[in-house]
Amino acid sequence: MRVLFAGTPAVAVPSLDALVEAGFDVVAVLTRPDAPIGRKRVLTPSPVAARAAELGIEVVHASRVDDAVTAKIAAVSPDVAAIVAYGGLVPRAALDVPRHGWINLHFSLLPAWRGAAPVQRAVMAGDDITGAVTFLLEEGLDSGPVFGTLTERVGPEDTAGVLLERLSHSGAVLLAQTLSAVEAGKAVPEPQQGEVSLAPKLTIDDGRIKWNQPALAIGRQARGVTPEPGAWTTLDGQRVKLEPVRLRPDVPDLAPGSVQQSGKIVLVGTGSHAVELTRIQPSGKKMMAAADWARGMASLESVVFE
Repeated sequence: MRVLFAGTPAVAVPSLDALVEAGFDVVAVLTRPDAPIGRKRVLTPSPVAARAAELGIEVVHASRVDDAVTAKIAAVSPDVAAIVAYGGLVPRAALDVPRHGWINLHFSLLPAWRGAAPVQRAVMAGDDITGAVTFLLEEGLDSGPVFGTLTERVGPEDTAGVLLERLSHSGAVLLAQTLSAVEAGKAVPEPQQGEVSLAPKLTIDDGRIKWNQPALAIGRQARGVTPEPGAWTTLDGQRVKLEPVRLRPDVPDLAPGSVQQSGKIVLVGTGSHAVELTRIQPSGKKMMAAADWARGMASLESVVFE
C-alpha cells in the first residue's frame, strides 16, 4: 500500500520508522519547512525531514497544504495518508486524494483533549490515564471516527516530554497496525463517544507559576509545560526558569513565593504547602541545582518569587 506520511517533530519519527519497517511503501513525506534553530538561528530540517532524507524518501516541505501542495500529493498517488503532528490543517481537496483518506495518530483518548497540546493539557489537568488513538481525519478539529486506541498511565513525576516520548513509540505500533487493518479491509472506525475537551497550543504564559495556587496544581503545571514552553517565575523583575518541583507536604508552610533553604533542600511557599525546587536557571545563567543557586545568594530571607 502506497503511503504519504505527514509529520514534523521528533515524536513523529518513530511512526515513520514503524511504517517503513512494516513494509509499507512510503512514497513521500510532507513536513513543515526548515526552521531557524539555536542562538545562531541556523536553518535546520525538521526531525521528520532529516529522517526521511536518511531513508531516501521524497520530502515535500510546506507550511500549509494549498493547491500546489495538494497537486504534489496527488502526483505520488498515495492509497492512504498517515499524519502525526504535522502542524497544519488539511483542507478537503487534499483529504480526498488518498482513497483510504488520512489516518491521524493523536496523543489523547479522544474526544478528550482535541487540539495541539493533548499530552501537556492532560498532565496539567492531573489525568491519571491518557493514551493515543488513530482516527479518520476530517475537516473538524480531531473529530473523526476512531480506528484504534491504547492507554497509558500518567506517573506522578511524568513530565509532558517524558510521557509524549513513551506515547510516540507505542503510538507508532498502533498506527502501523491500523494501516495494516485498512489494507486488509478490516478497519471499521467508530464515532467518538464521551465529553469533549480542548487542548490549545501552549503559550509562554502557560508556564508562569502563580505561587498563590495550591502546590498540587503548581506541580502539575510545571510538569505539563516541561520541556516546552517551560516553567518560570520572576525574581526582582527578571525571568527565572524552573524545572519541575517536588511536593513537600511534610514541611512547615511558607508564604506564597517565599524561599527557604533546609540543608540541601530549597523550598518555596504556595497557596497550600511548600514545594521543593529541583533545578533553576536565573536570568543570563545556565540551569543549575537549586541548592547551588541558593548557596550563591547572599541571603534567602528576602527572596520572594513573584
